[in-house]
Amino acid sequence: MGGGFPILDMQDCDGQLADKLVKACEEWGYFRLINHGVPLKLMAEMKEVTRALMDLPLETKMKTAHPVHGRGEVMIKYSQALYKISHYIEKKLVEGMGLEKDYFSDWPCQFKLNKYSYSDQSVGMTGALMHSDIGFLTILQDDEIIGGLEAIDEKNGELVSIEPMEGTFVVNVGDVAKVWSNGRFCNVKHRVQCYQAGVRISVALFVLGPRDAKVEVAPELISTETPSLYAPFDFEEYRIVRTKTNSPTGGALELFRSPTPENGCNLCT
Repeated sequence: MGGGFPILDMQDCDGQLADKLVKACEEWGYFRLINHGVPLKLMAEMKEVTRALMDLPLETKMKTAHPVHGRGEVMIKYSQALYKISHYIEKKLVEGMGLEKDYFSDWPCQFKLNKYSYSDQSVGMTGALMHSDIGFLTILQDDEIIGGLEAIDEKNGELVSIEPMEGTFVVNVGDVAKVWSNGRFCNVKHRVQCYQAGVRISVALFVLGPRDAKVEVAPELISTETPSLYAPFDFEEYRIVRTKTNSPTGGALELFRSPTPENGCNLCT
């Protein structure tokens, strides 16, 4: 454990990685991943590509094609590497939950490149407001020099500062994971604060939700003792409701709670 939250080794040889992943998602909603197999050189190159893209003029960035010459191969290699990691984590989560089905094979992913340009006047301000991620899983390559990522410890409500650690990824689960796990996983709330002046770069891969199916509790997790907490819903529908209700920390999930004889359908009230 580092700073209280889990550090998990992807090359774990004791055969307990699946259980450790599930425990981290249940108790924290996030963890740091080490020995993941992505070369440091590729991670550094992806940061260079991100900086080059973010430094382009706005009118250029708005175009479909970005003239970052010779960098397309880096982005392809990096995205393939992170997709491979995401699929491995998902496979281990299914194993750790005692399930068998491959739930995530066709779920779409999304890249997000972030550049925070902090001045001396920015110190102490918020770079990204408190939120949970809307999808299933996020893999983040944080800035290795300038920190600022903070997450809520659900056990006591305190903020935990996630200090930079070169060559690692921070992985967290989001709203869709909370539903899929029938409320077992923590859709961790987090934000970015400005600790010091400078340029902070991060790269994130988001695994979103099912492409052609409903977001729903894994059927094998539903029983008489553990009924489904959530009614099935469309991912895009949830995205719209979350925006309209101004629920950046996942509060809109309460509107999709399974109906009970007492409260009926939440979306119809």
